Amino acid sequence: MEGEVVLISKRRSLKRFIRSCIVHFTLILFAILSLVFFFILLINATKNKTELLKDFSMFPGTHALKNLRSVLNAGDIPLLYGILNSMIVAGGSAFVAVYSAIFAAYGLYMYHFRFRKLFFVLVMLFLVMPMQVCTLGFLRNISGMGLEDNLLALILPSLASPAVVFFLYSYMKSVLPKSYIESARMDGAGEFRIFSRIVLPLMRPAMSVQIIFSFVASWNNYFIPALVMSSRRKLTLPVMIAMMRNADFIKKDMGKTYMMICISVFPVIIVYMLLSRQILEGVMQGTKWNQN
Repeated sequence: MEGEVVLISKRRSLKRFIRSCIVHFTLILFAILSLVFFFILLINATKNKTELLKDFSMFPGTHALKNLRSVLNAGDIPLLYGILNSMIVAGGSAFVAVYSAIFAAYGLYMYHFRFRKLFFVLVMLFLVMPMQVCTLGFLRNISGMGLEDNLLALILPSLASPAVVFFLYSYMKSVLPKSYIESARMDGAGEFRIFSRIVLPLMRPAMSVQIIFSFVASWNNYFIPALVMSSRRKLTLPVMIAMMRNADFIKKDMGKTYMMICISVFPVIIVYMLLSRQILEGVMQGTKWNQN
């Protein structure tokens, strides 16, 4: 009998080991697939046009500093202004989108008001509506407000972010019991204190995720900045990259373009690394709330 128990225990341990190996192998494979394209980008950014026309080599080239100087010294494409503009637009859009959406999601979840269901249906309708459908009306509003060639024209539309509202609303339903809010109200806490002391700590993981998504979406946005912005010093990085690619495509010198793309990727990586820590801290804090 004891031998059978030991045999069953060994079989279970073997199954757990095999399952763990499969999971780790899958994660390592996906990590490699995710990093291989970034590795290719880094390698291509160190080569000149002659080396890029040859077969791909895993060894870096010797023209990294030359490509970097060419990008920084390009008079017709001010890279530093592009980085600053993209940081302002992406950071402002992410903050405005999440800050406004958390209030909208909380209002939909906690308060019962007239036309509440209709408002939620409108959020879902705008969620599936392509951005290009509203382009003409958006440009007319921007022109009427006098915001042509102004970075505010790229930030203000984030006030209405239906995807962020829907995500935060769904997350709020899963982690925020209404009994917490009702208990706090019975104890005499005001709505602002409840929101800042209970709602925000529990919603921190979802807010961090949406800040990352909103930041990346705004950082990579090309369509709206290309329509609204006209001054070269107010262009964002995606527009500058497209301009540099079109200018250097005739010369077949894509090393500068690869270097510029490489530079544009690093701020996104930094933001993700900073906020990923906030996601873990928020998850741990949310777990403590649920245990209490």
